[in-house]
Amino acid sequence: MPEKDPVKELSTALSQARILLAADVDASVLKGLDLNTLVTELVELHKNDAGISIANKEQILAIAEETKLEKSPRPVEVLRQSGFSAAAADIDSDYHINQRGIETTGGTANDFVDYFRNRFDRLREAVVGRRVNLFLLPSIDSTRSYTSGREVAVVGMVSTKSNSKAGNLKIVLEDETGELIVVVSNGTSKTSQELFETAKRLVEDDVVAIKGKLVGRLLIANEIIWPDVPIKEPKTIEDDIAIAFMSDIHVGSKQFMEKNFSKMLKWLNGEAQGKSDDLAGKIKYIIIAGDVADGVGVYPDQEYELAIPDIYLQYRQLFSFMELIPDYIDIFMMPGNHDAVGRAEPQQPIGEELSKDFKIDNLHIVSNPCYITVHGVEVLAYHGTSLDSIIRAVPGTNYSSPEKAMIELLKRRHLSPIYGGNVIVPSKTDQLVIDKIPDVLHMGHIHKNAIAEYHGVKIVNSGTWQGMTKLQQRMGHNPTPCRLPVYEPKTGNFSTINFDTGM
Repeated sequence: MPEKDPVKELSTALSQARILLAADVDASVLKGLDLNTLVTELVELHKNDAGISIANKEQILAIAEETKLEKSPRPVEVLRQSGFSAAAADIDSDYHINQRGIETTGGTANDFVDYFRNRFDRLREAVVGRRVNLFLLPSIDSTRSYTSGREVAVVGMVSTKSNSKAGNLKIVLEDETGELIVVVSNGTSKTSQELFETAKRLVEDDVVAIKGKLVGRLLIANEIIWPDVPIKEPKTIEDDIAIAFMSDIHVGSKQFMEKNFSKMLKWLNGEAQGKSDDLAGKIKYIIIAGDVADGVGVYPDQEYELAIPDIYLQYRQLFSFMELIPDYIDIFMMPGNHDAVGRAEPQQPIGEELSKDFKIDNLHIVSNPCYITVHGVEVLAYHGTSLDSIIRAVPGTNYSSPEKAMIELLKRRHLSPIYGGNVIVPSKTDQLVIDKIPDVLHMGHIHKNAIAEYHGVKIVNSGTWQGMTKLQQRMGHNPTPCRLPVYEPKTGNFSTINFDTGM
């Protein structure tokens, strides 16, 4: 099918508005520009002209610079190398998607009560399951039945945490029956100091068991027990496949590193050029943890940072990239806080109004968060917006080491433990509780690569494909763009392919 002539297309569209193209406008001037947007801008420019108007090269270049039209999707030429043999192409897909849906509620006070009751009950059960021999009281109110000096343990939700004048920590623990004041002493012994450091990591809305000695209506703590994930053996499988992880592509941003992303696409298609083509050929699945587009109006003055100011064109460009991924690779794509879905979590999949023109059989658009099981390997993927609130609240966590904040979420068995840290949807069931222990926990959002392991759970933060933004400069963030973490569950090995360097 012959390529369309952009000059002819533009000329035809403008003629309806009595605008003619000057002779200095050729295909090279229009290369990479979205013609629909260009027509709109030119019609606006000449709307007060009398009679027939002339649109020339200078006007078009000025509009392109002013609006940063970079943008109808430009195809990336990807050719499968003739000698490239992808082992994954001969292995049947084996996956199951367990999405996090939204239960419709009225947003009333009772809905929030139900939401927190469900969270509390499920996390209480997780705590109890960790210590079957723990003498656990049925409720906070039942502490009234015991005299001073009795050692007990009680589960509650942290209401507040503060420092006392004596330098100790005062924690208010609550459940449906009442409140209990817990004191954690800032003692000098090693045991006391370890407990004090643990207590400093408590945040509002944490559900924990605290063991200690009753002194009147106070509980003097000597142990804090998190819901936590149990220690498990890392899962291995027989199929020699690989799973690639990415997030925070930010198509539409001026800082989207398109050339590097295109290198990665070529690598997937066998153009190794010094990179491991064996590993590329093993990739059977790609899991993308949100912020696939940069969005529009996400933060103040974002329009000055956009190369593509139209949300539909951003997704059009994105899906054109997804079409270049080999069809034997199944892609799972969820939204993030920049994407064109509601901000409240759990987030529903990116809507069909943005994807309907791109029917890609191997692309699966899923919710945030989402459990995705591939060849028996359980992956819990979540964009990671709550990492901001955890990093603000928990000592020792930071933006340079996102794995530390991710471990804190595993300890709490909840993806967004601090209410108000990011917007949640109140429902009968808290969909952000980590009820199933994953083999792999995958997040993004922080724009920083990290790979770690905690209690047998592989942890990966897949970084970004966006260069440093002005906001990150102001906040002192140092992103690690264009790195693709790849996991081989047969061996348990993680590799990180760096596309931020020459290939």
